Amino acid sequence: MATYQPAAPPADPPSPFNRMDRAQRLYVGLATLFVSCLLLGDVIGGKAVPTVDWSLGPIALGGPVSVGIIPFPVTFLLTDVVNDFYGRRGAAFLTLLGALMAAFAYGLLVLTAALPAHPDTYFTQAEYQKVFGGSAQLFVASIAAYLIGQMLDIHVFQFWKALTASRHLWLRATGSTVLSQLVDTVTINAIFWRWTAAKDWGWIGAKCGREYAIKLGVAVALTPLIYGLHGLITRGLKIAPAPAEARRGGGAG
Repeated sequence: MATYQPAAPPADPPSPFNRMDRAQRLYVGLATLFVSCLLLGDVIGGKAVPTVDWSLGPIALGGPVSVGIIPFPVTFLLTDVVNDFYGRRGAAFLTLLGALMAAFAYGLLVLTAALPAHPDTYFTQAEYQKVFGGSAQLFVASIAAYLIGQMLDIHVFQFWKALTASRHLWLRATGSTVLSQLVDTVTINAIFWRWTAAKDWGWIGAKCGREYAIKLGVAVALTPLIYGLHGLITRGLKIAPAPAEARRGGGAG
């Protein structure tokens, strides 16, 4: 006679995290790093540091440069990686996510700067207002420059990817950055330094030239890192890049 065996309790359904595949987890990680660099670049962007005095034709490359140029190029690198593996829609979603987080941070900066300071506070009201109140204004300039530059980068990247049939990663990464970084640099400097610091256009133009030259150098220097990330994702994580997307008004490249 068969012995009674109690029924096993039903297994707990897998959590949403356990149902995420490697590609989805990678996207979350890239998005987290992207937003971190974006917000840090906005917060610290009001500080300028000196550079070595030298010139390139009419452009004076010596003078103040925003420390925001340290984390911001990383956002363009990450956009290119996401664009390559998740397509135009994946990169556009990342861009809009960053804009929403920047707007959220802007609201918090405005709110906390408006609150009165306690006598025992570490930052005085004036110090906090200057550092983070100024950064709040920088957020407005940054969001405008960021959206224009990022969307341009996304579409130019896909143009080169389609044109080269997904070959020459360096060309689509650097080619998209050359134009998008120019637009980003001019937009943020024209809005922030003219509005907040009331600098003259000659000072702003020279600063744009310095920062754009540095950003181009950084973009070229980051090319091996792009190839390294690309190889790590394709060979290490076994995630294939997204296919080249059809160009607007024509077929696939």
